[in-house]
Amino acid sequence: MKKYELGEPRADGLRQIRALVDVRPGVAAGDLGGWIGDERNLSHAGAAWVYDAAQVSGDAQVSGAARVYGDARVYGAARVYGAARVSGAAWVYGAARVYGDAQVFGDAWVYGAAWVYGDARVSGAAQAYDDARVFGAAWVFGAVRVYGAAQVSGAAWVYDAAQVFGAAWVYGAARVYGDARVYGAARVSGAAHLS
Repeated sequence: MKKYELGEPRADGLRQIRALVDVRPGVAAGDLGGWIGDERNLSHAGAAWVYDAAQVSGDAQVSGAARVYGDARVYGAARVYGAARVSGAAWVYGAARVYGDAQVFGDAWVYGAAWVYGDARVSGAAQAYDDARVFGAAWVFGAVRVYGAAQVSGAAWVYDAAQVFGAAWVYGAARVYGDARVYGAARVSGAAHLS
């Protein structure tokens, strides 16, 4: 059973969705949603929804109970699923994955083959890309860059203009901030603070 229908395409080929059934609290039959390229972009199963001026296009897929809203963009071969949320002016693209209860918001970008999952948050103007992983209850915010094969996990925070890259791993309750650089095979853990 279909949960939405597509409106007429606009100049860029995207089409606005309209709910055919009650999808989730706050989305009733007849409500207009965001914009998608075609039906492969938003699953008819589950409670996933695209709201507002948000756009999902290309081979990107939104499924499960995921939500994409605000002015967010999800495109390329990106996947947003589980109960994940992408909002604000955030972009998720390439082969990126955002899932679980993860949130990407503000002006954040997640791209390449990066994964954000669990209860992780990527926000502000932060970027996670290449093969980076942000997971657990980690929070990456500000003008941060996490890239290469770097990982930020546990309850770690990386913020301000810090960078984590290479095969570095920041985890536990660690805090990396200011202009700090964590790279190579470095490990920052526990209650360590690095600025």
